[in-house]
Amino acid sequence: MSPLRRRMIEDMQIRNLTANTQRVYVSQVVRFACHFRKSPDVLGPAEIRAYLLHLTRERRLAASSIIVTVSALRFFYTVTLKRPWVVEDDIPAGRQAKKLPVVLSRDEVARFLGAVDNLKHRVVLTVCYATGLRISEAVRLTPSAIDSKRMVIRVEQGKGRKDRYVMLPPKLLDMLRDYWQRTHPGEWLFPGRRPGQPISPLSIDRTCREVRQQCGIGKPVAPHSLRHAFAVHLLEAGTDLRTIQLLLGHRNLSTTAQYLMIATSKSLPPDLIRGSAPRPARLSHSTSSRQPCGISFPPDGRVPWPARGWKWRMSSAASARLSVLRMARRCPGHGGVP
Repeated sequence: MSPLRRRMIEDMQIRNLTANTQRVYVSQVVRFACHFRKSPDVLGPAEIRAYLLHLTRERRLAASSIIVTVSALRFFYTVTLKRPWVVEDDIPAGRQAKKLPVVLSRDEVARFLGAVDNLKHRVVLTVCYATGLRISEAVRLTPSAIDSKRMVIRVEQGKGRKDRYVMLPPKLLDMLRDYWQRTHPGEWLFPGRRPGQPISPLSIDRTCREVRQQCGIGKPVAPHSLRHAFAVHLLEAGTDLRTIQLLLGHRNLSTTAQYLMIATSKSLPPDLIRGSAPRPARLSHSTSSRQPCGISFPPDGRVPWPARGWKWRMSSAASARLSVLRMARRCPGHGGVP
């Protein structure tokens, strides 16, 4: 290993980047150096520009693939080599097209899962649909992550190295118990061929392509398609957007808001179609002893979606808390949030 590669790996380890990110960044810098057959520390903005044009024009890579190369080169030159560059100008990143996912219907999901013959693969894909987990999170589940008393599944160090809990439906629990009695997996709930390692997501993706052809489903099917179906089907069933955001593990509510454009049983506000995300409901000026803090609700106690008088904006957990604090100060007879 060259000193330059070792230094880059150490820089990524100091910043606690995941092992997969380290592997991808190193491989991208190696490909860049091999393209010019020179050490990357002697290459500059002119070579970077030529290489990005090569990826765009000759190799015809998607913008999502090129952005990985851009991120790796930015880290290498600005962090490892400490070049005083303006990365937006010297290592530009292309704009990515905003596309909505193609979502399977409930009947298509049931037909697809029923056609998977391999027991382990069928259980993994069912977990992805029933809980909304990413395939990288589902394959790394352990038996201890299944909490049957609280009916939740603990996701440890998911995307972004964040822990979270997702719901555990009773039917999924029965399926997992049947799978456990048949296989007795051991350390990993879904072990792979290599001892001590979980099953590879690539093998699950390969199964999806094969089963899709057998079922005759015209839509693209991948493990992540079941995660999209989970979110859209919950939204169509009346689950609020904030709950779906927490279950999916999205950092920003705007990422979850894209499913509002796909759900069929929800009418979309004009502002949301232009790209905004929901804003909390305004307080009514009327004060009623029956309704806390003067918030107006229908007689049946349910808030129609979207509620009257709502405005929409980009939101986050921090802004939501600030809104709650401001609302509490306006409430008659309340000095703050208990």
